[in-house]
Amino acid sequence: MKKYQLMAPGPTPVPAEVLLAMAQPMIHHRTPEYEALFIEVRAGLKKLFQTGAEVLPLACSGTGAMEAAVINTLSAGDTVAVVRAGKFGDRWVEISKAYGLDVIELSADFGHSVPAERVAATLKAHPRVKAVLTQHSESSTGVLHDVRGYAAVTRDHDTILIVDAVSSLGIADLPMDAWGVDLVVAGSQKGLMLPPGVAFCALGEKAWTKTRTSTLPKYYFNLAEEMRCVVKNEAHFTPAVSIIIGLREVLRMLGREGIANVFKRHDRLARATRAGVEALGLELFAKATPSPALTAVVAPKGVDSEKIVKAYAQAHNITIAGGQGEMKGKVFRLGHMGYAAEFDVIIALAALEQVLADLGQPVDFGASVRAAQKIFAEKS
Repeated sequence: MKKYQLMAPGPTPVPAEVLLAMAQPMIHHRTPEYEALFIEVRAGLKKLFQTGAEVLPLACSGTGAMEAAVINTLSAGDTVAVVRAGKFGDRWVEISKAYGLDVIELSADFGHSVPAERVAATLKAHPRVKAVLTQHSESSTGVLHDVRGYAAVTRDHDTILIVDAVSSLGIADLPMDAWGVDLVVAGSQKGLMLPPGVAFCALGEKAWTKTRTSTLPKYYFNLAEEMRCVVKNEAHFTPAVSIIIGLREVLRMLGREGIANVFKRHDRLARATRAGVEALGLELFAKATPSPALTAVVAPKGVDSEKIVKAYAQAHNITIAGGQGEMKGKVFRLGHMGYAAEFDVIIALAALEQVLADLGQPVDFGASVRAAQKIFAEKS
């Protein structure tokens, strides 16, 4: 028997105390008990998003929140600029085009990012751009985009900045109010250590202003209607009650650890993983600022990365992820987000050495683990 390890970049493992909380008998969402639960969750979400704005939970995946962000702030024929440097940048393009928006693609080679100066030049050349859409952590490539720089650019324009933080919330620092980010979307199944099924939209005042003129069709994802319910500690439609109960436990856990410490933990795990990978002579896929949520690795020359993913699963009962889209067969991805600690990284790296050896690659056994442990031995 081999113990199962989930080390993909989402969904991520769920802590036992969260599972136990969600296993409690079902409660109705129109009761004082749920209202008390939701009051605590509302306050905790504001702290996590680092905003004074309300955070709206939606019973859907992160993609649902992305769609909600678009249809509540924009109208058919509007022009948007999309930072496209990965599979999820492609998703912003696809959602925008599905609703009749005119898309300016700010493309970069996958593994790279788009500098804030290019966003500024685009807004200068196209003053009618209504929104800039970007990821914070592009989990298909392992790159962290310069959201702070993008926010500095859009702050003095009528343009709003919409950020997909699905794989960065609770992982990388994203102070929504301090940076001036107008709309942040996220999901439950990554840094929040929950099952998939709940997504979030947090809108600042500038974004709420846009909702008053948006004419795109909306019903289930009508955020104005959702907001009217949230401020009364209710949900517009039936919420994912069990996941919201689990969310309360997660927010308590993150509060005890301290959000600054959460970010430091993820940074250490990421640096150790990168050091371990490079100690084996492998190349990191991210050429721009790497994300602390996951590490994308270029497969050795002549090796299909899907074989690495398959070997992790079959020989070691460990789930990692391969490349997406044009990166399929070229990249494999190791997750270290959410309910992750130092020895999870050690396990992933030790397994990588065995996988590479089994695939006929030369391996200096122990090199990756030594490199990671040196990072963990640092005092800060």
